Amino acid sequence: MMTIILNRAAFLALSLLAAGTRPAAAGCVQLSSTAALAIGMKIYQNEAGQKARFLTHWNEGEEFPSMGIGHFIWYPEGYMGPFEESFPKLVKHLRKNGAALPAWLRKSPHCPWKTREDFYKDFDGPRLTELRVLLESTIPLQAEFAAKRLKDSLPKLLKALPRAERTHVKKQFDRVANQPLGLYPLVDYVNFKGEGVKDSERYAGKGWGLLQVLQGMSGTAEDGSAAVEFAASAERALEERVKNSPPERNEARWLAAWKKRLKTYVEP
Repeated sequence: MMTIILNRAAFLALSLLAAGTRPAAAGCVQLSSTAALAIGMKIYQNEAGQKARFLTHWNEGEEFPSMGIGHFIWYPEGYMGPFEESFPKLVKHLRKNGAALPAWLRKSPHCPWKTREDFYKDFDGPRLTELRVLLESTIPLQAEFAAKRLKDSLPKLLKALPRAERTHVKKQFDRVANQPLGLYPLVDYVNFKGEGVKDSERYAGKGWGLLQVLQGMSGTAEDGSAAVEFAASAERALEERVKNSPPERNEARWLAAWKKRLKTYVEP
């Protein structure tokens, strides 16, 4: 089992490593394995506080658990949620790259726990224990998966837009990517709140994904301000999400933690 613990100084060092990776050309996402791991570890801190027990987690008020360093969504069989399900894709990525999956996971495309109560009754059982061991030992592969999602997202964002709007979004993407923290804000946000291209990922017709955040930016300067603008646009998008969300979900309880996460886009 691989256990990785980073203090603030180590985080800063990893941030600088990640900052050294830039798009080779406008709109071209390239990440070295070192930079991908650096970004993955920051995502692990954001989602799970770098604690292995939170690699398998089920939020109160949600109908599904979240797994891995990026809290990738996994739907129970028969449940069709509005958000993009990403954990089965991660499992395929791990298997493709030689990770030894538990036998039950190889046979289980759907989450085997129907409710949060069932999930936590089984939390220290063999299945979830094996899953945490797997997830803690494959952090670099999960980081690569998170980075690949950003690479795959840019064509989706541009395809979802009228041709006249594509230049603006691509420009904002490139501005953020060339900030001191490199691709980290983009990789983190797309894994945190999705691309924003699915109609189902909207409340009252308003989305909160990477697309909407980039659309909400208006700057043109290359003076280091793009990360600040990106975080501010993301904060507005998430505040609007909470305002438009179904009252029974009580999403306001998560907003303070979401905003705290956004601050990492401008601070090492």
